[in-house]
Amino acid sequence: MPSSRREVEKARFPFWAAAFVALACVAILALSGWREWESRQVELRNAEVDMANLAQSLTQHAEDTFELADTILAGMVDRMEVGGTSPAAVATIQSFLQARKYNRQRIRGIFVYDETGRWLATTEEVDFAGLNNSDRDYFQRHRALADRGTLLGRPVKSRSGGQWIITASRRFNHPDGSFAGVVLTSVDVAYFTQFYRRFDIGPNGAVSLLTADGIMLARSRDDDGAYVGRDMSGSPLFRTMGERPDAGAYYFKSPLDGQKRLSFYQKSSRYPILVLATKAQSDVLAPWGRQAFMRFGIVTGLTLSIALIGFFLVRYLSKGQRMAAALVAKEGDFRLIAEQCSDIVMRVGLDERILYASPSCARILGWDPVRLLGTSALAGVNPEDRPRLEQVVAALKAGEAEEARIIYRANHRQKMEIWVETALRVTRSSETQEIDGVVAISRDMTEQKDLQDKLAALATSDGLTGIANRRHFDDCLAEEWARAKRDGTPLSLLLVGVDHFKKFNDQYGHQAGDACLRVLARMLAAQVRRPADLAARYGGEEFALLLPNTDAEGCELVGENVRRALGDLGMLHALNPPSKIVTVSLGGAANMPSQGAMDCGSLVAAADRALYAAKDSGRDRLVMSGQVVAWPGARSA
Repeated sequence: MPSSRREVEKARFPFWAAAFVALACVAILALSGWREWESRQVELRNAEVDMANLAQSLTQHAEDTFELADTILAGMVDRMEVGGTSPAAVATIQSFLQARKYNRQRIRGIFVYDETGRWLATTEEVDFAGLNNSDRDYFQRHRALADRGTLLGRPVKSRSGGQWIITASRRFNHPDGSFAGVVLTSVDVAYFTQFYRRFDIGPNGAVSLLTADGIMLARSRDDDGAYVGRDMSGSPLFRTMGERPDAGAYYFKSPLDGQKRLSFYQKSSRYPILVLATKAQSDVLAPWGRQAFMRFGIVTGLTLSIALIGFFLVRYLSKGQRMAAALVAKEGDFRLIAEQCSDIVMRVGLDERILYASPSCARILGWDPVRLLGTSALAGVNPEDRPRLEQVVAALKAGEAEEARIIYRANHRQKMEIWVETALRVTRSSETQEIDGVVAISRDMTEQKDLQDKLAALATSDGLTGIANRRHFDDCLAEEWARAKRDGTPLSLLLVGVDHFKKFNDQYGHQAGDACLRVLARMLAAQVRRPADLAARYGGEEFALLLPNTDAEGCELVGENVRRALGDLGMLHALNPPSKIVTVSLGGAANMPSQGAMDCGSLVAAADRALYAAKDSGRDRLVMSGQVVAWPGARSA
């Protein structure tokens, strides 16, 4: 193997060693992370199974409860339709209900209402004379529909006990088939709530019983009934229920308490209800998280130990390679490296004359490197930048710094001028270790500098109109105010606003509005005839003209020129009476900055008040602020 090839392979060895150590560490961490992720998924799947079993059991419990209510209703409907609603029959029914002992835990009460909603009989020991339930939804639905099936209603507050109840009701008829009344059974919401609390589903778990259309019937974590009757039909589960199976796992963020939840829902096949059993993901993953943190901490510690050992190994190898590279440089490889480099490499003596120049000089500067030997290294530097470069070189030669970097302009043989970035580093004698010169590595920065200039221009210009933006205006205003204050010269400002511009946009569209603003910007830019003058977009449909060294008379002249030029253009604006063309209102102010408390904001405020005065007095006109501060020795514009 050639000598150069062997050197390259040796130089690459620390890199491959570092890459191997890094890859091994990443692989260990990745495998550990994958294992923990799989463990996490197992925990979630186990919780899904638990929630599925719970939801199925609680669905069966709810079906059994409503089946008991349905059976009672069917029997009561038969009794009412056979016995009728005569006083004697009603008294018999009332005695029957008072004598029967129902499971009051499940079935809170039984109620009978006649065709007007008046209470006829009930198991409740209350005085129901004068009570009427015709306003209830279930009563109105039974009265309106001939359906003889059981209706599960929305939760309501019981008029006999005041607690939340779930109603199950049926219609009964007169012998001729007409509506005779309603038989109703009620189940306490608290019955379901207390039953659901028997199950340990974590500190933040919850079981909810809902109707098929999303109305909350009961919830385990609901002490004061705040959630009962809430409409959950807008939640993602119910919005997509038509596309889902009758039972399934469901992950969601609860709209009730904001908890991220793992859940399983089960729709009843017999009644329009749904049970949703949920656990908070934080509760499910808490044990896994503690164990995973401990395991991952151990793995991370071991990995860091491997990485630390690898780091010192690679550092040792790199140090050896650097020593070898230094020896190679002492043996003359500097020239070979320089000649292969795409940047210019120069060696400059203490007398600032070029001792060596790499071939890249021909490409970057257009000069044959041989012709540069013995010439001054600073000969082609722009005169404005040369003092900075001389100062840097002097500091390096004096030992004040070991290296430096500077950007400057240099002459090109064919081109006018290019931008160059040069990195400088001192060289030392191998015997005395004294500074004996400078190595300079230079590259062409012209394209990058042009790009930076373009970006700077974009940062100070308005994207729509192309003139200066508000930020640039504010900077220029502060500078010109300070200059006018220092020199004792006047400073004027014109604020220009398009009349009824919103109506213009509404009538002709935003594209036409943008075109209108661009036209006005060009007209304002045409008034900028001196280097210090500035036309800027102030905001929305408002523009500003900053006129340094201009008094009120000059400001008024410029403003009238703008107004007349826009009027002569005659852009149609049907909603701008009486001219029905695009016009502007102008507010002008001319100040002589003094040594007082005023700042540049006072000039803007004066022009703004004048602009509003122009608008208030009929638009399409110029109003000049009367605020002019005298300044001794002021010069007229």
